[in-house]
Amino acid sequence: MPPAPATGEITSIRSPRVKAARQLAKRAFRERSRSFLAEGPQAVREALAMPGILTELFVTGAARDRHGDLVAQAAGLGVPVHLVSGEVMAELAQTVTPQGLLAVCRFIDVPLAELAASGPRLVAILANVRDPGNAGTVLRTADAAGAQGVIFTAASVDPYNSKCVRSSAGSLFHLPVVVGVQPGEAAAALRAAGLRVLAADGSAGRDLDVLAAGASDPWLAGPTAWLFGNEAWGLPADLLALADAAVAVPIYGRAESLNLAAAAAVCLYASAARQRVAGP
Repeated sequence: MPPAPATGEITSIRSPRVKAARQLAKRAFRERSRSFLAEGPQAVREALAMPGILTELFVTGAARDRHGDLVAQAAGLGVPVHLVSGEVMAELAQTVTPQGLLAVCRFIDVPLAELAASGPRLVAILANVRDPGNAGTVLRTADAAGAQGVIFTAASVDPYNSKCVRSSAGSLFHLPVVVGVQPGEAAAALRAAGLRVLAADGSAGRDLDVLAAGASDPWLAGPTAWLFGNEAWGLPADLLALADAAVAVPIYGRAESLNLAAAAAVCLYASAARQRVAGP
């Protein structure tokens, strides 16, 4: 029989296991242990689908009753399951309304060379992206658009930040993620792998809708890496210089601009649509 979940409820945040998990809220501790926190049934389900990634599971009594299948699956894999009080879960999850399930997972990022060698056709590069909610949403969007990878460059937010993990809604576990490389290194590796690098820039002279409308235009149909910049100031000249072309998402109404996640969704789906029409 598989091991049963622990029955002794942990009610103190001073518990050694709880203290160790709480430390993973800080990037330095995550990098030291190469572990991160993933909250909620969706994240736990996706982590369990990757052998050896989920190393501990914290669960409240109410969540154990609602998601007994996930708890039993974790226990059956030999994952230590810790029953905790609602107060302890609130400290661990650091959200207003914790979902009652929180996993400790091993890092899952891959080297840049591995992503480049896999023959990707659509990749998102995040350069100086600092907002974890935006970054996680871009990761989720890239997954939905069928992208084969997302690169978080050195000056960008940590993809293992708890808010970024939550915003990805499980997509962090679906596609290769590269962490900590320089933008120039990422652009060079992907270009060498046959991808065209396009920079999303609101002031560019080339409009995305013009590219999307051109039936014979090769810009979107071929393997493409989209370069996205900081939420507030976009892409400076040195990063724009890394791209083969800069492309603007046109604004037809009175809005000053689109936020990063919205612009990324438009760009990635424009490429995905053209690539699907073009075929392999």
